[in-house]
Order: sequence, then C-alpha cells, then structure tokens
Amino acid sequence: MATIIDGKKVAAEVLSECSEEIAELKSRGITPGLAVVLVGEDPASQVYVNSKVRKCAELGIHSEKIILSKQTTQEEVLETVARLNADPAIHGILVQSPPPPQIDEEAIVRAIDPAKDVDGFHPENVAKLALEDPTGFVPCTPAGCMRLLEAVGVETAGAEAVVVGRSMIVGKPMALLLMARGSDATVTVAHSRTKNLAEVCRRADIIVAAVGIPEFIRADFVKAGATVIDVGINRVEDQSTKRGYRLCGDVAYDEVSEKAGAITPVPGGVGPMTIALLMKNTIKAARAIG
Repeated sequence: MATIIDGKKVAAEVLSECSEEIAELKSRGITPGLAVVLVGEDPASQVYVNSKVRKCAELGIHSEKIILSKQTTQEEVLETVARLNADPAIHGILVQSPPPPQIDEEAIVRAIDPAKDVDGFHPENVAKLALEDPTGFVPCTPAGCMRLLEAVGVETAGAEAVVVGRSMIVGKPMALLLMARGSDATVTVAHSRTKNLAEVCRRADIIVAAVGIPEFIRADFVKAGATVIDVGINRVEDQSTKRGYRLCGDVAYDEVSEKAGAITPVPGGVGPMTIALLMKNTIKAARAIG
C-alpha cells in the first residue's frame, strides 16, 4: 500500500514559514498585499477566491477582493488591472480563471505587471522559469507539487518522470521544474493523445497527472513503487452520497494506491499546496517591490 502524501500537513509547514516571513517584512514596515479579481459568479471560482482571501486574513496579508459582474467588458477588467498595477499596497494580482467568454484571458494576463504576477502566467515569468531565473514567479500548483516531492524525500535526480498534461498552468511548468538543474529528472510530457500512454507511464519513477479526466490514470499505467502526484480535481455524479456527487482526481486512487510507492489523495493532496505557494509568491513580490 502506498504512502499517502499529506498535502495539508506540508501546506501547514509552508504557511508557518510564510508567517515568519510576513512578521519580518512587517518589522520593516511592509505589509504584503494580494488582490483577487473575479469576473462573474461561477460558484467554484467564488469558493476558490474566498479561500484565498481567508488565508490572507489568517496570515496577516492585506487582501482586496474585487467582484465584477459577468457582463463586465474587457476594457473594464483592463482598467481594474491597471489600477492594481499602480497601487503600492498591492504586491500580487490574480484574475480568477476561467472568466466569461467575452473576456480575453491571455490579454488580461499580459496586462498584469510581471512583478505582481503571483500566478506566474505572464510571458516574462514563463520565460524566467524556462531560463531558470529565480527572480520570476513559478506557477503555484507545479511549485506545490515539487514541494510535496521534496517533503517525502523523492529523489528526482536521474529519475524518469512522466507529466500527463501539457497546459501552461500545470503540465509545461511542471516539466520545466522537474528537468531544471538541481531537480535533474529526465522528463516526458504526455497527454490524452499520446500513443501507448500506459506503456509510457509505466517507465516512470514519478507520474504527475494533470490531464483533467476523472480517474484516467489506472493501475496498469503505474510501475510498482512509483510516486504518483494527482493534480486533478473532478466532480463526478455519485447518487450514493448525500450531495449526489464525489470529488476525485485524475488517478484511480483505490487501485493505484495498491501499486504506487507514494501517492497524493484528492482532496487533501495538491490542492492545499496551491494556496500555500500563492501566499509564498505574494510574500516574494512584497519583498522585491518593497
């Protein structure tokens, strides 16, 4: 049976570090500030935004929650971003994804000051990640995955890693982090259209599943003893539960946990790490901007 990688515990350790760093910044008269912009009323996005704002309050980070109607224009969102770029009390800006269809999300990301892009999605920060420039911001979820691997003592140097998924949010930055100097893994980026995907995955010492398909990674994808990081969070119908649905990852947890050496659960694995690393990035921005 696999070792369960406790994301809540590791996130708590990261947040404890954040508390110490915030205290040090405040002693110098700097209070980190994070602005979260939500366009529309998507229930899942509201939950995410509220959890980020709540975590800021717990840590003593100044936060500004901006809710814009789902009819908001592109120009209005850009004006909001411009105001936040110019606000010295705000060190980090994120616009919650996904926005309504009339909003060009890529243009919004490009409008955010790269020094305040705590999501790490601006092209300048993407380039810094590829160049291994430590002054950039690393996307929070892949950074959290790396911290989980470190926490359970997974040796990445020389390991064969397969990242299933190629998004700019998780898959591509995850691959860059794993292959970077210091991590030194040999990385294959696969996806739902990869031929013989199960065979490709079975070579891996480390599998990172970020494909967005419920329970896509099955036991026959995993070699015995491999470490499996499940980034997915999916809502699937389940009439046996009170809510009528259950949450699951991109990995078929019950069967894979019998074969893997270590595995993240869903929920309670990668999810808590994402917010913890967002706080870390906000503190980093505050330290750099001052």
